[in-house]
Parts: sequence; structure tokens; C-alpha cells
Amino acid sequence: MEAAMRELRGRVGGEVEWSERRRAEYSSDASNYRVLPAAVVFPHGDSDVRAVLEFARAEGLGVTARGGGTSVAGNAIGAGIVLDFSRHMNAILELNAQERWARVRPGVVLAELQRAAAPHGLRFGPDPSTQNRCTLGGMIGNNACGPHAVAWGRTSDTVRELRILDGSGTERRLGSDLSAVPGLNEFTLANLAVLRTEVGRFERQASGYALEHLLPERGSSIAKAFVGTEGTCGLLLDATVELVPVPAATVLVVLGYPDMPTAADDVASVMALRPVAVEGMDARLVDVVRKYRGGVPALPRGGGWLFVEIEGETPEQARETAELLCRSTGAVDSRLVLDGREAKALWAIRADGAGLSGRTPEGNPAWPGWEDAAVPPERLGDYLREFEKLMSEHRVDGLLYGHIGDGCIHVRLDLPIADAPQRFRAFLEAAARQVVSFGGSLSGEHGDGRARSELLRHMYSPAALTAFAEFKALFDPDDVLNPGVLVRPRNIDADLRVAGLLPTPAAGGFAFPADGDLATAVHRCVGVGKCRADTRASGGFMCPSYLATADEKDSTRARARVLQEVVRGALDWRSDAVAESLDLCLSCKACHSDCPAGVDMATYKSETLHRRYRGRLRPRDHYALGRLPQWLSAATRLPRLANALSGNPLLRRIGLRAAGIDSRRPVPELARVSFRRGWDARDRTEPAAATQARNSGTVPGVLLWVDTFTDAFDPEIAWAAAELIESLGYRVAVADQRVCCGLTWISTGQLDGARKRLRATVNALHEHVRAGGLVIGLEPSCSAALREDLPRLLPDDPRAAPVAAAVRTLAEFLEAQPDWTPPDRSGRTVVVQPHCHEHAVSGFAADRRILERTGATVREIAGCCGLAGNFGMQRGHYDVSIAVAENGLLPALRDAPADAVFLADGFSCRTQAAQLAGRSARHLAQFLIEDSGTGRMSR
Repeated sequence: MEAAMRELRGRVGGEVEWSERRRAEYSSDASNYRVLPAAVVFPHGDSDVRAVLEFARAEGLGVTARGGGTSVAGNAIGAGIVLDFSRHMNAILELNAQERWARVRPGVVLAELQRAAAPHGLRFGPDPSTQNRCTLGGMIGNNACGPHAVAWGRTSDTVRELRILDGSGTERRLGSDLSAVPGLNEFTLANLAVLRTEVGRFERQASGYALEHLLPERGSSIAKAFVGTEGTCGLLLDATVELVPVPAATVLVVLGYPDMPTAADDVASVMALRPVAVEGMDARLVDVVRKYRGGVPALPRGGGWLFVEIEGETPEQARETAELLCRSTGAVDSRLVLDGREAKALWAIRADGAGLSGRTPEGNPAWPGWEDAAVPPERLGDYLREFEKLMSEHRVDGLLYGHIGDGCIHVRLDLPIADAPQRFRAFLEAAARQVVSFGGSLSGEHGDGRARSELLRHMYSPAALTAFAEFKALFDPDDVLNPGVLVRPRNIDADLRVAGLLPTPAAGGFAFPADGDLATAVHRCVGVGKCRADTRASGGFMCPSYLATADEKDSTRARARVLQEVVRGALDWRSDAVAESLDLCLSCKACHSDCPAGVDMATYKSETLHRRYRGRLRPRDHYALGRLPQWLSAATRLPRLANALSGNPLLRRIGLRAAGIDSRRPVPELARVSFRRGWDARDRTEPAAATQARNSGTVPGVLLWVDTFTDAFDPEIAWAAAELIESLGYRVAVADQRVCCGLTWISTGQLDGARKRLRATVNALHEHVRAGGLVIGLEPSCSAALREDLPRLLPDDPRAAPVAAAVRTLAEFLEAQPDWTPPDRSGRTVVVQPHCHEHAVSGFAADRRILERTGATVREIAGCCGLAGNFGMQRGHYDVSIAVAENGLLPALRDAPADAVFLADGFSCRTQAAQLAGRSARHLAQFLIEDSGTGRMSR
């Protein structure tokens, strides 16, 4: 096969890859299924697609089209060749604002089309929750809908013309002329009874082929009938789709009901006012958000809610209609959400539903498979009541949400796929029979794929199933395109990703208290693909490496897929595939907070490096950078000598190369006097009366966590913090001995070394904490390590959790002081770079509120700075480090006013800005204490 793939590589302009790593990355989508492809191809254009199809036919391989890989049904994976259209075939070819249409390539991400249409007051109507990473080709493949389908229709309602290659390699233009496909007119006439009685019975009947569109009374549209064929009838080359006007004004109304079935009963009264969106949310799903992400905007009373969006020609008209809605429904309570930020936060909960519902309230993994059933809206309430009984009978649980306005419900269930796949089948068979008894559909928008195609026999007659097979044969007589889906389907319990998965034994690394073991942890990734989305506009940080390279390899999802192969025994911890997969992970931890499923790739990478290198020789940079606190402890004793040596160009190049560090990186200069040396000197030289006065307050003391980098490079930050804290009447103490959070050991997977340092830290801090003292960190990454990594590396030490809980950021500490008022910084512009680890672990909200209270104009950068501790220093990472910085930090600094203050609490962020932009940064402590007249910051 390798020789054949090399031949294919010579035929196409795009990349052809069949490495173990690449095949693992594309072995799954967002479904329950795992199928390793023979190869993955990234076509550049039509000729590449044609060449791949010709090759696959000759070699007897199937071809599966893939966009964003967000298919929940398993219709974007296959054992043959996977064509990823998202990487190169992603252009918007035309946009005609006057006639309201656009022509796009299949790999265009929906959000990109929306951005292009927005200046013209237009948008694409359907908007699934994955709109910031799903592609138009994928939406056409499964007839995607989204919240606004109640007003603007499904994807099939938008399609004007499609240009495809059918399974024989013939290019066809599909519109409203049945003669474009030989035999289709005769097929339609021969199957009129099936087309008029079994398909297209209600709006969300997405299962099977949408053959109703072939009927003359439905417009004889092949293009619309092709939508939802899930890649089984043709490979899309481009599509012409209609656009709709953006509403002039909208208002979000939240209606509260006792439960979801009762909310569904009331949908007719809601729809009477012609809303543009009607979404349902179970209270237990919101409880999950509160538990893992903190608070949510205020909601009306109820156990289930409808989120209803009302439009109007003016804001006043929209509000009047919204108020009428509140009066005319059967809701027990309601609320108009007029604050745009609150509305956005509520819609974000709904958008992240697939990931948030990936755990039941009890913490059990929950899976798709029966996540997309639909019934006629008037029967939805009764269906939901019976569905709750079915879940109880089969001992499964899940969190409900979905498109209540058009009868489509989403739920992920704790189906026992791993240890009892027979119960998985039994439930799906029963659920299929149940939804059909309500006149419903197995799928309302996700398609059937591998998850439901076998179950179509419950929904359709033999005549209808025969018609489906005949329809596919007109396009793909040799079953080359996405075989095993819809026609001649694979069994629903074949190729299950977690079936038979065993726990991964511990290896002296991290504890995984929320998951139990590493295998369960890496399977948190269910493939929703938010790591491929650019969420910077909404304050997201994930995933900096993917945003820099646009290669699936560098997404959190792809890394998780590779590690899933490792824990199942298909790949070795020490394989090249694993090393390549994790190489460009910045360990920024952004996925820990931004991934709706809670994937924590930084921890998984650290654990993997621990297992790979434990007891073995490590890369040189692990010794140089991973143990940097040791080297800095020695260097700060002779800072002038160390600076002289690192400042010599020849010695610097030799030293950096020997250490595995990119020689293009300058070496940061050590402070002339470290903070600890200065602090010790103050204690020795300060008059006794002054010391007694400083320590005589009744307020408990706080311990200032002086991290290695602040101590060695930026001691003035610690002096500013100490002055600020003492000004509030607190006694400031510093640990008697050098202590370390172990972060550099953690990021390089030296977990035995990290554990040793953390145990020493607990020994040093425990008595202070037990006495009620707080620990205030200045370096965000160190504070995050103490809070999160400390208890997971010392799970058996009862002192670890209290110490972790006592850690505060400076902003958190200051916000808790009732009598403290930030200084007035009105008229100042502040550009602030939040640290990734702070964003992920504690959040930046406290800092943000303090800066707002100063009166300064604040510009907040979203995204990683690109240095990320040791990452940007390591040889081979320099170019990606710069590319990451160009996605946030560097443009923000270039666009900032000349007199703007640049704030960055993280040493990495400050270093990156200084080295790449020549811009010095200040810490929050310095910004708040400057101009105080004490002069202490200059020490």
C-alpha cells in the first residue's frame, strides 16, 4: 500500500499522508466510532479531488469527504482515503450582496462566510453550534440547521446549485433539472408513492435521503435532494447558497418552566409570535456550567428554560414583542435579557452543549449515539416524558437541550459502551422504535452516519430502503463514496472507540481524580473540535498552535486522538507519532478552560513525557530549561558574571546550542540584586523599631510567593507587591528557604523532580496556611501550578489541598480587601496580556475588574503570547512561537498608542514582548503602586 500511496502523492498537488500519527488523528470525528483511514489527502483543487477518486476506484478504496470533522454520527471517517477539504479548498469564490447569494468551496468555515456577509447586512441562515469550525461542505453533507432554522430554514432550503464529482468521477451541476443525472427522472416517477408518503413528513425528518425534493410539487430540485446525503452520492466542489438579511434588532427572552416536557408543551404559543430562534435547556445542564465554570447570568425560576430570540424593525418593536411573548405563554417565570454580554454568555452555554453534556451530573462519561432525535413539535412534550421512562428502564442518564421550536432534541447519555456494548445496542433499538411511534426521525440534523444508518429499518419500509439504495446507485454505482453509511450500513456497535477500553495503570505521575485514570481522561475529547475555532473575539485562548499552523495535527483534538491510540495499546509511549503529536503543544492549558469537554492537554503531555523518559536519557533542553530554577539559584549569586557570559555572542550561541535552545533567542538579563538577597538585607539593616512597627499589625500575615523568575529577573515586581500589601496593614513574609512550584519540571514531564519540590513547598507553607495565612503569587503560571498541579501530584498528602486552596493571585487578594480602592488611572490606556495559565485556572476576571475600577481604558489581548515557558525557547519552536505571537500579542502592541502601558504579569509574556517587539511591560503590582512616592520599587 505504501508504494501505491507514493504513486498517489505524485499525482496530486496537495499533501498525501499515511503515517501512524496522521491516520490516528483522522480515525474519529465527534462520534463514538474509530476507523483508521488508509491515508489522508488535503486537496488543493478540483483536479486533486478527481485524481484521488480515480486512484481510489482503481485500488478498491472508499473515499470519505471531511470538513471540520465535527460529525456526531460518524459520517466523516472511513477505512479508505479521507479527503480533508478544510485546509486548502476553503475560498469564498463569489458573494453577490444585491442578489443575496454566495458561491463557496466546501472547506469554507461558516463563521468566515458570516464575516464576509456581515458588512452587507447579510448572513447564512442555518447556524449550528459548531459554526466557528464547521464547514459549508459538512453542513451540506448532513443538512445542518441550528437555532435559527425555525426562521431561516435548514441548509437544504438555502442551496441553489451544487457542483460535484459523482462516484464515477463525472462532474455534474445539480440544480432543478432532473436530467442532470441520467435515470433520475425515471427513478422519481417509479417511486412517487414512497416519495409522497414516507419522506419529508415534517421539517426535521433528517434520516435517510431527502427524496421529497425530487417531486414536481416540491420543485424537482436535485441540489436540495443531494443535501443530507452524507458524502455517499458525490464529492462537493463548490456550492451556491442563498443569504438572508440580518435582523435590525433582536431581544433574548428566557422562559422558565417546571421541566423540559412542559416547556415543549408550550412551544405552539411561543411559535405564534414568529421567533427567529427557540432553544431548550435543562436545568441540570446549567448546573454543570455553574459547577465547572462558575456563575451564569440570572435565569427565571424553573427546571427547564426556553431561550427565545425575537426580532423587530427597531429595538423598541423587538422589546414590545418580547414582552407580549412573556404574557402570552404558559411559562412560570420569564426574563428579558437586554444586556448583550449576558445574552452572549447564555447562548455560549447552548453552543457548548455537546461538550458540557459530556459528563452526567454524577460525573460519568456521556456519549452521542441517540443525541439528535426529532418528532413533530406538537408531540415533543409527550415524547420527552416517554423518553425519560425509557432512560430509566435502561439505567442511563443525560442532559437535555436542543431545538425545541422544531422538535429536535439533543442529549448525551452515559451509555455503557466501554464495558457493556450489548446494552448500547439494546437502548438504541428501543429508542428507535419509540421515536418512530411518535412519527419522528432518528436524526433531526446530525445525519445517520455509522450511528443510526442500521436503524433506518425501524423508520422506513423495505420499499423506501430499496429506493435509497437505487438513488445512491445513480450517483455512485460502485459504492466508493463513504461506504457503510445510509446504504448497506455498518452495524451500530461495530468500530466503537471505547468498547473494551481498560484503565491505564498509574505510573507515578499525575492523579486524575475527576476521571480515575489517564485513559478515561484522554477520552474526554469527544471531537467537538472547538480547538479548531478562532475564539479570540470572545476572549478564547485555545488552541494557539492550531491557529498558527492550521494543521489538524496541532489541534487539541488530534493530540487527544493520538493519545487515545496509546492508551488502547495501538501506539507506544515512545513512538515518533506521539512525539510529533505533542511537539507543538505549548502546554498553555487553554483547553482546560476553553474546551467544553474539559480536555487538559498540558497535563496529558506532561504525563506522557514522564512515562516516555522516566529512567532514561532526556533531551538536553529538559535539563537546561526543565531544571532552570536550579541554574538560576547559582547564577543569582554572581549575576554580573552570568550576564557577561550570556552577553558574549559566541559563548551565548555555543551555550544555547548545547542546551537545546534556539540560538535566535536572547538570554534575559539577571537583576543586579535578586529579591531574596535584597529582602534578607533589609531584614538585617532595617532598624528594630521599624521592623516591629511593620510587624505589629493585627491583620494576619501573608506569605509572598517569590518565584524563581521574579526573584532572578524582575525583583522590582516583588518589591511593589510587598509595598502594596503592607500598605493595607498586612505583615509580609517570605519563605525562609527557596521553594519552587515545580512548573519547569512539570512542563518537561520530570514529575518525580516536581513532586520532590512540591513536597518541600508544602513543608515550608503548611504551618503558615494552618494558622490562617494566605499565599500570594505574582507569577500566574506558578500560582496555577500550586493551585492545580500540587494536589494532583501529592494526592496522598492531606496538607496539599489546604495549601493549594490558600493560594491567591494579587488581584484576588486586593479585591477581597473591603477598604482598598485602586488608584485613579483615568486617561491612561492599558494593553494587557493575560497569562494562559491564569486564564485557564483562576480566570482573569479579578484583574479585569480592578483595571476597570482604575478608570483606565483597557485593551485586553486574547490568546497566548507564544513563548509559553520553555516552549518558545526550545530549538525548532521559534517560528511557531512568533506565528502564535502574531495572532494576538504583536498586532496589539503595534496598534497600541505610543504612551500606552503594557501590562503582563507573566514572565514569558514580558520576555516575548521585549524580544519580539522591543516593548517593556509592567506587572499589575507596579501599575497600582507607581507614583506612590515611596521609591521602594527602584530597589
